[in-house]
Amino acid sequence: MGEVKPTILIHGGAWAIPDHLVKDSVDGVKIAATVGYSVLNKENGTALDAVEAAICSLEENPAFDAGTGAVLNAAGDVALDAIIMEGKELRTGSIACVQNIKNPVKLARLVMEKTDHVMLVGQGANIFAKEMGVPEVPKTDLVTPEAVKYWEEYSKYKEAVHDLFNNKIKGAQGHDTVGAVAIDRQGNVACATSTGGITGKRVGRVGDSPLIGSGGYCDNALGAASTTGHGESIMKVLLARLVLQNIQTGLSTQTAAERALEYMEQRVGGAGGVIAINNKGEIGKHFTTERMPWATISEETLEYGIEPKDHYRETMTKS
Repeated sequence: MGEVKPTILIHGGAWAIPDHLVKDSVDGVKIAATVGYSVLNKENGTALDAVEAAICSLEENPAFDAGTGAVLNAAGDVALDAIIMEGKELRTGSIACVQNIKNPVKLARLVMEKTDHVMLVGQGANIFAKEMGVPEVPKTDLVTPEAVKYWEEYSKYKEAVHDLFNNKIKGAQGHDTVGAVAIDRQGNVACATSTGGITGKRVGRVGDSPLIGSGGYCDNALGAASTTGHGESIMKVLLARLVLQNIQTGLSTQTAAERALEYMEQRVGGAGGVIAINNKGEIGKHFTTERMPWATISEETLEYGIEPKDHYRETMTKS
């Protein structure tokens, strides 16, 4: 296969995003796509470095439920999950239920590159972070007033699930995972996903985001996918892997994403969103919630949206 056009695609979570967060959400994914593409478009830019950089941008943006801006669990604490994966050798790093870490995706990459493991959780992940010299930040640096407000309103997990997820179908509201997929000039793909979970979740609860095959999956033979939505539903159908399975049958990337979400809704009644890219650089994005901010860049062209019918395009100014 000849040289592939470097392409990156970002999502900022599929849920019933309130009107007052729409602009910040769209701006956030556009910035993250630009950050990731600036890495990807270098002469030796890699998809892995690009998705990490894009997710770091989103984790540091309080508009999103990942890193700074993450929601609070039942105990009023921040518990963060993330995954990063590359498609050449299927190397993966994942962390779950970590606290006081500004960029969980960076810690996930350290798991991938500095251990023989795929996933570390809880106290063990925080101990590993200290060993790697990853600085801890106080909880106050990660918590926003909006997160506190949501926690006070939904102090019990079952109430949050009922009010946020059971509006029409599970996952229609209340989830704000961030994700990225990319392909570089060498044809290598990568994915990354990061989240703070759901407000009021039970202490120790882990959703789909850090689970290989659920929150993200990639393989150079097929492509890459990152998911968002009702975590328990996504886990039951291995949504990210399902998208790539659909690509493997010969479906376009867009149709593969649509069919995967249709299956999840029909099979387990869950809603969510998917971004995907195949090994030719063709993208797909779909969501069954009210809104999902997304942005993609290829050949110096930025495309983005948040509503189901949105598809805006801007030509980037070369620096």
